[in-house]
Amino acid sequence: MTTFRKDFSAQAFWQGLLVALVGYASSAAILIQGLIAVGASVQQVTSALIVIGILQGVVVFVLSWPMRMPIFIAWSTPGMALLATTGAVSAGFPAAVGAFIVVGALIMLTGLWSPLGRLVAAIPKPIASAMLAGILVKLCLAPFLAIGKAPLLAGAVLVTWLLLTRIARGYAVPAAVAVALAGMALDNPLSGIAITDLVPHIEFVMPVFNYEAMINIALPLFIVTMAGQNLPGLAVLSAYDYHPPSAPILLSTGAASIAGAPFCMPTINLAAITAALCAGPDAHPDPARRYVAAIFGGVGHILLIAIAAIAAQLIARSPPFLIEAVAGLALIGAFGNAISNAVQDENARLAGLVTFLVTASGLSLMGIGSAFWGLVLGLAVHTLLGAGVRKP
Repeated sequence: MTTFRKDFSAQAFWQGLLVALVGYASSAAILIQGLIAVGASVQQVTSALIVIGILQGVVVFVLSWPMRMPIFIAWSTPGMALLATTGAVSAGFPAAVGAFIVVGALIMLTGLWSPLGRLVAAIPKPIASAMLAGILVKLCLAPFLAIGKAPLLAGAVLVTWLLLTRIARGYAVPAAVAVALAGMALDNPLSGIAITDLVPHIEFVMPVFNYEAMINIALPLFIVTMAGQNLPGLAVLSAYDYHPPSAPILLSTGAASIAGAPFCMPTINLAAITAALCAGPDAHPDPARRYVAAIFGGVGHILLIAIAAIAAQLIARSPPFLIEAVAGLALIGAFGNAISNAVQDENARLAGLVTFLVTASGLSLMGIGSAFWGLVLGLAVHTLLGAGVRKP
């Protein structure tokens, strides 16, 4: 505590709370949309928001405090986009809960058994990026499709996002979310909902393990979480000259994911974008004192559970296309990066395009979804053509 008091600063304190708020406002709609898509009820979504807030805060503290590094934890935004496009599987939400447990176990196994980590890291970057782009593209189209269904509100959300992107990029998505929520509240007020429904509570779901959920949810969610969150998260920390061992991060986030899954919580992982907000100079000029921002970001996660029930009720009562529109705006940047990485290497471009197109197509064979087939066919093309089609 003496060291922490010495390292504490008001700058790190406010930056940590801001990081938590920005992260929540930017992607909570994606989380809620993903959980509802795989069959979660409003009460189960509320439970997920409560438990994920608590466990994110705890894991941030457990990692950042002893390492004295700004290690921030988030839910997998691309993973939630995957759920939103996958939809419900047989056995419903309990099967999704079983898949979350398996993903947590695979993440822990990756931390304990380095060959599995090397296998995930060995997936060519264009293939992993193309699969992610294929998952995201449908949601990224949603903001523009929404204009045809609710021109005034969707237009106001889009204009807000564009204007803030021009003058204050970091606040563009939260501002767009605020406009959307205001419109939702006016159009679908919370009147008629019992007070007890707005009180945060935790709900237990007995997990179900079946083949369909393992292939359609667990496997692609694990790959997206590792390739789209954990590996970039480590890269962001490295860019700021922080080099934490990966094993404790994978073991703690995997264990927390397993513990939280029966209470409706999806997988958590190392943050990437918000990690930069904690690791950069905005948190503190002295890199050795920036871990304080991460810790207070974790505190912010815990404080935000107070609005979990309201957020879940409001978003669940709003038109799905509007929720998808807000989620799509938050994911446009991620889609741009993913599609750029997928086609940047001309030698591997064809394999990346095949992966993207198959994943985006919605192809389903033998009950297995398109994300899996996109990965398989993309790897097949990559292997067949070596490193891709080379120019003569």
